[in-house]
Amino acid sequence: MQSSVRKGKFDWTTIFLFIAIVIIGWINIYSASLSDNADVFFNFGFPHSKQLVFIGLSVILIFFILGVDSKFYERFSSIIYLLAIGSLLGLFVFGSTIAGQTAWYVFGNVSIQPSEFVKAATALAMAKYLSDIQTNIKDFKDQLKAFVIIGVPIVLILLQPDPGSAMVYLAFIFPMYREGLHFIYLLLGFFAGFLFVITLAFDPPLVIFGILLIALILFLKNKKKKPNLLKYIVICSACIGFSLSVDFVFDNVFKQHHRDRFNIVLGKEVDIRGVGYNTNQSEIAIGSGGWTGKGWTEGTQTKGNFVPEQHTDYIFSTVGEEWGFLGSFIVILLFVLLILRILHLAEKQKSTFNRVYGYSVASIIFVHFFVNISMVIGLFPTVGIPLPFLSYGGSGLWAFTVLIFIFLRLDSQKHIHG
Repeated sequence: MQSSVRKGKFDWTTIFLFIAIVIIGWINIYSASLSDNADVFFNFGFPHSKQLVFIGLSVILIFFILGVDSKFYERFSSIIYLLAIGSLLGLFVFGSTIAGQTAWYVFGNVSIQPSEFVKAATALAMAKYLSDIQTNIKDFKDQLKAFVIIGVPIVLILLQPDPGSAMVYLAFIFPMYREGLHFIYLLLGFFAGFLFVITLAFDPPLVIFGILLIALILFLKNKKKKPNLLKYIVICSACIGFSLSVDFVFDNVFKQHHRDRFNIVLGKEVDIRGVGYNTNQSEIAIGSGGWTGKGWTEGTQTKGNFVPEQHTDYIFSTVGEEWGFLGSFIVILLFVLLILRILHLAEKQKSTFNRVYGYSVASIIFVHFFVNISMVIGLFPTVGIPLPFLSYGGSGLWAFTVLIFIFLRLDSQKHIHG
């Protein structure tokens, strides 16, 4: 195993970015979890001490991942995926329910959230399927099979229920698009989301009027090209039908706390003491940081514990308060550079399997990064998605470590054989 690690030529730029973000994460977890009476650097009663242990175990995990033959991940990707799906199914028998979600296996004082690790397994399965010479992602049957690979973990995670984690799996649309999936799927996805939000924000009759007006303008604009009237009627009918179904889905499928969070973001409710408390306090913390912040461990909102569980999903509010705009910009820049670096390496791969996996890794990190920060600054409803490498938690840190370093192991194969 060690000789295998020595043979590999690993991308140190990605490793440096990974280390930098993890260190920044721990520094802010330390501040967010430290009370006025706690002056002990290492104490298992505090999240920052536990996170140090998680980081140490991540180092061991890294050496293990890099020591495994890179061909192993492709050869056994299907088995890894099936085992991962089995871990989700096992939750309904052996899982523990925390905060209304049956999403964890608990072993003494340690809890493991398998949905975090299933992302890597799904990325491997997707890479294996799309790299198969018989797969043509432009063919509808092959598209359907790809969506099944994504859909199985989504359904099982929704049943926990954990809609935030399930939403992340939509990131796999991007590597599918890179491999030839028609742009219309992305367009339809964004349009459906836009139409859903617009219908919630405004009365359905007004939205329907807008749909008809836009369709009429487009029809008249293309009149010289003799557009197909039936096509316009079908598309309009589908949009109107979707818009009319939004209220039913919102009222009967979404749970009350999900509805409350959407209504707060849309400005239809103001609940700064209830469901909207976290977001409101987070915005106050970030806004009070100014350009350079109040200083490490000097954040009044952070030290006062005004943002509940600030060291987890809302860790970015600590960055904003104590390090200000400058610190927030640096964190965002590091994430952007990490994502772009992974995409750059993915494009250089000679293997379709490696390329698809690389795009999957970058897409998953991007969705987590974008949604979490949007959530913390009040642009997106609170859905319980952690910020990779910054948020406290062993499962999240280990899962993202697995994601990245499997890719770096695959990338090292390019240098060995390329």
